[in-house]
Amino acid sequence: MPRPKTKNDLMVVANKNYEKLNLFISKMTEEELNTPFDFSKDEKKKEAHWKRDKNLRDILIHLYGWHQLLINWVETNQNGKEKSFIPSPYNWRTYGEMNVEFWKKHQNTTLEDATEMFHKSHKDVLALAETFTNEELFSKGVYKWVGGSTLGSYFVSATSSHYEWATKKLRAHQKNCKK
Repeated sequence: MPRPKTKNDLMVVANKNYEKLNLFISKMTEEELNTPFDFSKDEKKKEAHWKRDKNLRDILIHLYGWHQLLINWVETNQNGKEKSFIPSPYNWRTYGEMNVEFWKKHQNTTLEDATEMFHKSHKDVLALAETFTNEELFSKGVYKWVGGSTLGSYFVSATSSHYEWATKKLRAHQKNCKK
């Protein structure tokens, strides 16, 4: 399905990709869950996240972290305090460092806790999306603090697109475990 451009599509695709991700996770074997991720032999996997995340917990924490970014950004701006999406001292060029900070902060978080945090934050993000109209989500210029994009594009990025990324990464890990 193409990238959502309506509120209805956002909700449908976010939930669909969430369910796909959860189904994939539910079918992971003990070996897959207990084997640390290692993509070092694949020269195509150059992005920092291929080295950063070592297990399912790390992926769920990453998703949770981006959910929290979105929720905090929207709520802060709605309350009249202008705030950029990527919190200081980071920006769009250095957000990889922010992702590493999410990772570091949660190295002692259990998989069980990370799973609960992820499920709750997914519900919280969709509940927040529900408070907006289709026009508020997918028309440019509605909120000055969104910049040149649409609010909905941030919701898509933090949900359905990120869930696809997570599923793809877990699939690559599963493939590595079978080698």
